[in-house]
Amino acid sequence: MKRFLLILTLFISTTLVAFAQDDEPEDRMGKLQEKMQQYIQKRLNMSKSESEKFSPIFLRYIVELRKTHRENKADRPMLQLKVAELRIRFRDEFRQVVDEQRANKVFQHQKEFEDKIRQEILERRMNKPGGTRRNKALL
Repeated sequence: MKRFLLILTLFISTTLVAFAQDDEPEDRMGKLQEKMQQYIQKRLNMSKSESEKFSPIFLRYIVELRKTHRENKADRPMLQLKVAELRIRFRDEFRQVVDEQRANKVFQHQKEFEDKIRQEILERRMNKPGGTRRNKALL
């Protein structure tokens, strides 16, 4: 009986730990999405009404972009094709909110934001106490 309770306790505790860890990246991604959205809106000089119309469209774009990456991560050429199709479809939706020139720049500003985030993560890893110094040589 004691073994059964011990095994049950270990199983439940590991399950709870696993669920607790799953929530954190999603929360972080939500904050990053929000920051990206604000960054793009600022870079495109959107008015308040444009921002309100843009937000739900951009959120749908990000959700579908993630889904596309998950479904096609093993097939790189297909992933690139699907992402291009997705961008064309959403560019038309962005054009309904902003002019054509700014609709095209949404993706450019998205890439700029992602590059800045990658650079920030890399710098934090390099400056982390006890971090590996050998990675600096690779850069």
